[in-house]
Amino acid sequence: MDWNLLISTKRFGLEEYHEKRQENRSEFQRDYDRLIFSAPFRRLQNKTQVFPLPGSVFVHNRLTHSLEVSCVGRSLGHDVAQILLKKHPELHQSLLPEIGSIVSAACLAHDLGNPPFGHSGEQAISTFFSEGRGQLLREKQPNGDQLSTAEWEDLIHFEGNANAFRLLTHQFEGRRKGGFAMTYTTLASIVKYPFSSELAGKKSKFGFFTSEEESFQQIASDLGLICLSKAPLKYARHPLVYLVEAADDICYQLMDIEDAHKLKILTTEETKGILMAFFPDDKQARIEKTCQLVSDTNEQIAYLRSSVIGLLIKACTEVFVEEEEAILSGQFQGSLIGHIPERANRAYRRSSEISMDKIYRSRDVLDIELAGFKVITTLLELMTEAILAPEKAYSKLLINRVSSQYTIKSPILYERIQAVLDYISGMTDVFALDLYRKINGNSLPAV
Repeated sequence: MDWNLLISTKRFGLEEYHEKRQENRSEFQRDYDRLIFSAPFRRLQNKTQVFPLPGSVFVHNRLTHSLEVSCVGRSLGHDVAQILLKKHPELHQSLLPEIGSIVSAACLAHDLGNPPFGHSGEQAISTFFSEGRGQLLREKQPNGDQLSTAEWEDLIHFEGNANAFRLLTHQFEGRRKGGFAMTYTTLASIVKYPFSSELAGKKSKFGFFTSEEESFQQIASDLGLICLSKAPLKYARHPLVYLVEAADDICYQLMDIEDAHKLKILTTEETKGILMAFFPDDKQARIEKTCQLVSDTNEQIAYLRSSVIGLLIKACTEVFVEEEEAILSGQFQGSLIGHIPERANRAYRRSSEISMDKIYRSRDVLDIELAGFKVITTLLELMTEAILAPEKAYSKLLINRVSSQYTIKSPILYERIQAVLDYISGMTDVFALDLYRKINGNSLPAV
C-alpha cells in the first residue's frame, strides 16, 4: 500500500461536490469538529463504558473514554508521522503530517455504533437472533420475505464497529447523501475488522454490514487497500487502524484500573503494583519518589497512569515504524500492543488478567450487564413483533414512536430489522431504561 493513496481528503458521498476550502482547518480537522458537534457523539455521555452510570464517584462513560482515546491517538499519530518523515523525506509534500489529526478523529468515532449498556448490549442483540425469539426471522415469512445468508450473519454477529461505519456512511431518511460525509481516510481508519460478517466466526467481529459492503469497497479501492478475498470480502487493514486500536487498548485498560481504584475495587497498593510493573527496576525508585511529592492517593495513581500511557505510546510508535513494511504489505499480524517489549507486554497482560478477574466480573458490572441484557432483549422482542405485524394496534403505537429517519416501514424485511437496530443501538442507557419501563407499564410520562 502507498501512503500517497492511503491519505486522501476525498469525502464519502460528496465526491462530485468536493472542493478545496480556503481555511485554517485541514480536512481531517473538519472531520474531528464534525464529530464533536454531532448528536450521536453527545449521546455517548450517557452510555456505559464499564461501570454503572451515574454514581457518587464519577467514572468513565463512552464520551470521556472516546475523548481520552482521541488524545492518545493524536500523540501516536504525531509521533509516527515525525519519524516516518525522517525515514521517507520524499513524503514531506504529502499528507503524511496529518496522521495525528486523522487518528484523533477516527478515535472519536470508534465507539459511535455501540448500543447501550456496554459490551453486554452487543451480546444481547446478537444473542436475540442466534438464541432468542429473533430466530423466527431466519425462516421464510408468510408474505414470502426471507433474509439472505449474509444478512442473517450480520444479525447473529452484531458488531458495534460495523454499526459505527453504518452510522457514519448510511443516508438515513431526510439526511444528506454520504451520512457524515467524512473523508475516506478517516472512515477507513475506523474499520478495525475490514471483512464481512461471513468471516466473523465465533469471535463475532467484522467491519461492515451487507448493506454497507459496497460503500466500504468503494473506499478501500480508492485508497489502495489490499484485497485479500473477494468472496467473502476481506481487505488488509488501513495502516492507521493499528494506531486507533493501540490508543483504545491503552486507554480502556489503564482507565478501567484507575476507575476501579476510585471505586475501591482495587486498593492503592494493588493499583500501584499493577502500574509500577511497566517500568524497569532502575526507574521505579524515581517514579515512587515523584509520587510521594503529593499525599492524595488518587493524584499518585493519576501520575502513575499518565507515566504508563507515555511509555506505551513510545513503545507502540516504535513497533509501528519498525513494522511499517509488514503493515503496508498487509502481512503484520496482531496488535501493536502485542509486539511491545517483553516487560511492558507482560505488565499489560497482567493488568488485563486482573481487570477480568476483579473489575469485569465484579457484582456492580455484572448487575448492569444483566439489566441491560433484559432491557435490550425486551425492546427487540416488541419491536420485531411490530414490524412483522404492523397492522396490529399495539404495533402501530410502537412504530409511530420511532423517528422518521429510520426506515421502519420499508417493504424489505432486512431494512426493517436494521431500522429497529438503528433505533435501539442509538439509545442512551437512560433512554432505553425509561422506554422499557414505560412499555412495561412501570412508569408513565411526567405530567
